[in-house]
Amino acid sequence: MKSDYTIPNETRIGHVHLKVADLDRALKFYCDLLGFEITTKFGSEAAFISAGGYHHHIGLNTWYSKNAPPAPLRTAGLFHTAILYPTRKDLAVAYKRLLDANYPLTGAADHGVSEALYLNDPDQNGVELYWDRPKELWPSHEDGSLEMYTRALDLEDLLKLVS
Repeated sequence: MKSDYTIPNETRIGHVHLKVADLDRALKFYCDLLGFEITTKFGSEAAFISAGGYHHHIGLNTWYSKNAPPAPLRTAGLFHTAILYPTRKDLAVAYKRLLDANYPLTGAADHGVSEALYLNDPDQNGVELYWDRPKELWPSHEDGSLEMYTRALDLEDLLKLVS
């Protein structure tokens, strides 16, 4: 389908809603470890959580998934939820919290436009924690298109911001 329409520049992804097997376990990860705040709960089946008082950035529910195993890795579905931090130092604080909790990463990358940490939540949903470099520092090709890449992230350098 070809169209001249493009989505408005101000459009944003508002929230993600995840199926989880155990709501309390999910809340321990997203709230206790990552620092989100509960804005509302619906009994023991669902919760909405946010950063900075927004109504919700993440919805968590057990409506179809209570006590269920994680979704198979090699199936269609959500690859990861990306959580954008405002500064590199904020990402460093998140990384330090993960280290202190001995929570495993599945990867860490410098993408030129951003730096990212990758991990799985307790239900094996992928989670990316990242910060964007200022747009004027984004690498580009001669034709002006972005030159995104995946290189090793210097985690020791990141930690220097919080040491």
